[in-house]
Amino acid sequence: MAGLETSGSNPDVSMLYDINGLAHDAPGWLDRTVTFLGEYGLPLGMVILIGACWWTERRRAESLDEAATSVATVVWAPLAAVLAVLVNTPIRGFVQRPRPFADHEGLDVLLHGQHGYSFVSDRATLAMAVAAGLFVASRRFGLIGIAMALAEGFCQVFLGVHYPTDVIGGFALGTAVALLLSPLATMTLTPLMKVLGGFERAGLLVRPRHLTASHSGRGLRLQEGAGQAGRAAGRSDTGAPGPACGADASETVQKPAAPGAPRDPQGPQEPDLAA
Repeated sequence: MAGLETSGSNPDVSMLYDINGLAHDAPGWLDRTVTFLGEYGLPLGMVILIGACWWTERRRAESLDEAATSVATVVWAPLAAVLAVLVNTPIRGFVQRPRPFADHEGLDVLLHGQHGYSFVSDRATLAMAVAAGLFVASRRFGLIGIAMALAEGFCQVFLGVHYPTDVIGGFALGTAVALLLSPLATMTLTPLMKVLGGFERAGLLVRPRHLTASHSGRGLRLQEGAGQAGRAAGRSDTGAPGPACGADASETVQKPAAPGAPRDPQGPQEPDLAA
């Protein structure tokens, strides 16, 4: 069903011609650059952004719990993108909006071979879902992702393969899936990341290098000498335990002498009753 208006009187179509019309006056190298960015450059940049966010948030963690939570929120970003595209599949089948170049003449289509329905844009959905997911993990990386998602949406209209409302719908869908399901996803992924962090080598995907997996697998300890020095300080060089806590070092405890043993001449003298 044609669920969206495609006539030239629609502001959506007018914006399509305005944005795509920039390609008519642009030099060839600019068209090729935008085509590369929209098809390969920006999606690859989103992947690099996810990796950078994971690396940064993982290194900041000071405990296993903090590391597991941080990594879980980053992992949710690409998972949210995949889920958003799956949600979009029945939406596109229900709306069944043709591509702009199928209904309108005079468009400068720079990206050929695009098939399927137009609403909602998969690329806009993917990009904004990743950006919103990263925003939960890190405001800085999230804002960078949002800027890249906006650029991806602009490229799709500039290339003549999507209407502006296709892109806006993708932004809304990606944001909704990433943000609304983020608490549940984080609650589910955090225990898994915590278990993974307990492994010696695979755990480096979750915990930073200054933390090492404990032998018990139930926690982490810093690779610093403070812990070992503290344990060594509690032992003497001969291995004998130190004085009990709370005991006064200036006081000595004398044991009662055994029967028949000579008295210590230096010890306390009993009073002479005869005197």
